Amino acid sequence: MTDIAKLGEFGLIHHLTDDLKVKNASTKYGVGDDCAVMHYPNTEVLVTTDMLMEGVHFDLTYIDLEHLGYKSAMVNISDIFAMNGTPRQMIVSIALSKRFAVEDMEQFYSGLRMACDKWNVDIVGGDTTSSYTGLAISITCIGECSEEQIVYRNGAKDTDLICVSGDLGAAYMGLQLLEREKSVYYQQVDEARKKNDKQALEALSNFQPDFAGKEYLLQRQLKPEARGDVLKQLRDLNIRPTSMMDISDGLSSELMHICEQSKCGCRIYEKNIPIDYQTAVMAEEMNMNVTTCALNGGEDYELLFTVPIGDHDKIERLEDVKLIGHITKSEFGKILVTRDNAEFELKAQGWNPLKD
Repeated sequence: MTDIAKLGEFGLIHHLTDDLKVKNASTKYGVGDDCAVMHYPNTEVLVTTDMLMEGVHFDLTYIDLEHLGYKSAMVNISDIFAMNGTPRQMIVSIALSKRFAVEDMEQFYSGLRMACDKWNVDIVGGDTTSSYTGLAISITCIGECSEEQIVYRNGAKDTDLICVSGDLGAAYMGLQLLEREKSVYYQQVDEARKKNDKQALEALSNFQPDFAGKEYLLQRQLKPEARGDVLKQLRDLNIRPTSMMDISDGLSSELMHICEQSKCGCRIYEKNIPIDYQTAVMAEEMNMNVTTCALNGGEDYELLFTVPIGDHDKIERLEDVKLIGHITKSEFGKILVTRDNAEFELKAQGWNPLKD
């Protein structure tokens, strides 16, 4: 393994970025100067940023650096899609400790570039520095959209249809699965150490988690996909959402954001919430309520959007999109209708990164 200190900050940057090829006409100059230079005539510029901290947002016990790079890029690209925009450029900053080698950063950039290549995004700069508290990743994604096509959170109207892409809860159940297998591994290691059982410790070096039949859950947690394909379908059918968000913190939290900013209520139906079979099986196995997981799990990175009721027939033609309810006047509240027609007020129980 190559010590990063041997290359230094600028040597590492050159090593990771010298062969980057520009894909967008708006990228006039990328890595190599004090600033990247971009040109956007007659269009609106979209900017989003996310910070990912080791021990808070990811655990290197069960996510390798290539998948982490891919996921780090996709969660930012997803934010641009959530505004109905097109991602164009990305700025990547990393703080890392001495336990990482050049080859580790090559793995991270491999995943990062794979995600950017998928959506034709240019990596145009960033920063690297040292860290004493683990790996920290800060990514900024820049995109564009015409003024009339941008979709905000505040445009939902009474009678609008509420739609969601893909399925919900799988990423959360994938996390629960990974945490369970990690716990089993460390429990066995602790028991072997207490008994000073060297043979058992050696055997545990080849520990194989039990992931059989749950591969989809792992994929959803470790390799999420931004849903630019759904935007293409919407454009092809001439559907412009009235409001939209990506589901990073959970369906209930995101829907409440739309309702609060649009000053409206909502009514969604439990029977219509899309849930994959593996998600349901895993929830039952862990004695968890699958609807609660779908509502509050987060990290699905699916698109939640509203459309005028007149687009109902068009929505029916969309692939991998489900109609889950409708917007109401604010005085009617934010309601979940259960399978047995009971009504409950929606609560924002999604992930809160600042909560202890």
